[in-house]
Amino acid sequence: MFEYNVNRNQLIIREYGRTIQIMIEDTMKEPDYEKRTEKAKSIVKMMATINPDEGENKNQKESLDYWHKLWDHLFIMSNYRLEVDSPFPKPQPKKEKLSFEKPDYNKHNILARNYGRNMQKIINAVAMYPEEQREAISLTLANHLKKLYLTYNRETVDDKLIIDQLSEMSRGRIVMPRDYVLETTRDILKNASTANQNKPLNAKKKKKKKKKKNKENQA
Repeated sequence: MFEYNVNRNQLIIREYGRTIQIMIEDTMKEPDYEKRTEKAKSIVKMMATINPDEGENKNQKESLDYWHKLWDHLFIMSNYRLEVDSPFPKPQPKKEKLSFEKPDYNKHNILARNYGRNMQKIINAVAMYPEEQREAISLTLANHLKKLYLTYNRETVDDKLIIDQLSEMSRGRIVMPRDYVLETTRDILKNASTANQNKPLNAKKKKKKKKKKNKENQA
């Protein structure tokens, strides 16, 4: 069975989408501090693409406050556990509800609809990065595309297809060797199956509690 969104980690800031959160989680696993910092910078740029400035604040992206807010959101989505070289002080955990602008979702064409609009916007943003930054994030993008592909097609997918699709969606700006080995289909499905086995038990218990409570209320 594949891993459904209800069985994944809860989205901390929903407006950025699950792809950004997964990339942050992957970046936290990077052991090299400098590489981890470069990946974090790339993710912040993608967040700026997904959460654009509003029309009446056209110069917002040029302000330090705007970028400070994005870096704060990055740390918050990592549960304050991400350790990187940030241009701004790392925020402290707060209980207050965050406020941020609602992203504009419907202004860009999607080259591969099965991957979704946010994924296309992220790839568009990464495609404009310098070559070194594109290379740093390309493997994470390709592995995530493969996971998304397996959502619709449970059979084995050729890594060459994913690499070609990434190149096509980036209009040739993100190019990986066609013999590059991505995360295996078996490992992806195995991890998803393990997650599914661990989660439904809690869901069943909650349903039983609700039924029991409803019966008590009716009595």
